[in-house]
Amino acid sequence: MTGRHPRHDLDEVIHTPIRLSIMAALADGDRIHFGLLRDHLQVSDSLLSKHLTTLETHDYLTIDKGYLGKRPRTWLRITPTGLAAYRRYRHTLQQILTPPATGSPPPE
Repeated sequence: MTGRHPRHDLDEVIHTPIRLSIMAALADGDRIHFGLLRDHLQVSDSLLSKHLTTLETHDYLTIDKGYLGKRPRTWLRITPTGLAAYRRYRHTLQQILTPPATGSPPPE
């Protein structure tokens, strides 16, 4: 066996089902409303907030609070750092999911 297995390169910040789902939802670069993301992921406000804080701490997304009319709104957007991390994560997953070459003679 040669080289290091790609599983060692998985980003632990992204590597939970909820944070991966958040990053996937934000990956197109558009901002998304907190409530819409919460409903899409089928999680509670508090659980989503916890995971968003982790991602924000690592500069993977921004959280902007404001108003739409008189209603308070929280908007989320992936950062360039977050997008790069998400793309690396997807690439690493693809490496893991690609089976090793077969039929080759063992290395000498």
